[in-house]
Amino acid sequence: MQELTRPVEADAVDFTALQNFVALRGQLRVSFTPRCNIACWFCHNEGDVPPPLTRADRSLQPRARALHPDGYLTLIRALTAAGLKRVYFTGGEPLTSSMARPVLEGLPEQGPDSSYTLITNGTRFRTNRAWLKGTRLDKVKVSLHYFSNESLRAIAGTSISIDTILDGIEVARETFPQVELNTLLQQENAHEVERILDFALERRLPVQFIELVGTDFNEARAASASSADAILAHLRTLTSDEHVEIAGVGQGRRVFRIDGIEIDVIHRNLGRHHVGQCGTCRLRSQCVEGFWALRVDHNGGVQPCLLRDDLRLNVAGLLSDPDRLVAAVAAHVTSFTEGTL
Repeated sequence: MQELTRPVEADAVDFTALQNFVALRGQLRVSFTPRCNIACWFCHNEGDVPPPLTRADRSLQPRARALHPDGYLTLIRALTAAGLKRVYFTGGEPLTSSMARPVLEGLPEQGPDSSYTLITNGTRFRTNRAWLKGTRLDKVKVSLHYFSNESLRAIAGTSISIDTILDGIEVARETFPQVELNTLLQQENAHEVERILDFALERRLPVQFIELVGTDFNEARAASASSADAILAHLRTLTSDEHVEIAGVGQGRRVFRIDGIEIDVIHRNLGRHHVGQCGTCRLRSQCVEGFWALRVDHNGGVQPCLLRDDLRLNVAGLLSDPDRLVAAVAAHVTSFTEGTL
C-alpha cells in the first residue's frame, strides 16, 4: 500500500492528469462495504477480499472499516468539487451496509452532467425503498447474472430465490426513472442470456453484457468465462443498429439499439486507455480496461487500478483537510499516469 509520508499542498500539485481523467468520463467508485449477502464466484470486490474467499477461509478477511458517514461525505464532496462527475456506489452489496443510508441521504446536489448511481444485487431493494426514494440517486444498476434458482445457486452460492432479485428490479423500476441491468457472461448462465435479454427488452431496461476480467480472486474458475460471440450473433439477428464506442476510459463496447433500448456488450478485444504506470505493468496482459475508475474503499483507500493493490493510496488521515485530500489524490493520479509510482 502507498502511504502518505509528507504533506501535499494544493498549490504545489498539477491537476492536469485528474482533469483529463474527468474529461474522459472516468468514474469515482465508492464502496460502502466488502460484505455481501451472496457470494458470486467472480467477485473482485473493488480490490478487497471477496465473499467467496472469506466464506471458504475465515482467515482471509477484508480490510477493517475506517470511514464513517461523515468521512465518506467529505471524500465525495471534495472529489466531486474537484470535478469528478460520475459517482457509483458499490460493495460488496451496498444495501447491507449501515453506511448506505446516511451517506446516500447526505449527498451534495449534483452539478451539471453529474450523476449518482447505485450498483446492487437487488435483494435488499424492497426493504430499503422508502428512504432510497428520497435520495439524490439518478440511476440504479442491478446485477442480473442468473435467471433461475439453479443458476443463482451455481453462480452466487445462495439459497435466496431468483424471485427476490426480480422483485427488486421491479421495485427499482417503480422508484427511479433510470434502471439498468448488467450480466457477466459465463458458462453457468450461457443458457439464460437470451432470456435475460428478453426480460430487459420487455421492461425497456438497458442491459450490459460483460466478458470476464480475470483477477487473482477468480483465476481458479477462469474456465467459466464465456465469450460474447453468441450474444453478439443473436443481437445481430434482432437489429442492424450497431456501433462501437472506444472514446473515454475503460473497455470498449459494442452498442446495439432495439426499439430504442440500448444494449451494450463489453468486449475484451476493444480494451484501451492503458496509460503511464500501465506501460510496464506486469499484469497488463490480463488487463483489458486500463485506468477507468478511482476506487474509494471503506478503509479510506483510493486505488486507480483494480489489479494493483500496491498502488493503493490511503487518505483516511486527510479527511480534516479536504484541500490536501484532493491534492493528494491529484498527485497520485499524476504519478500513476506518468508511470512514476
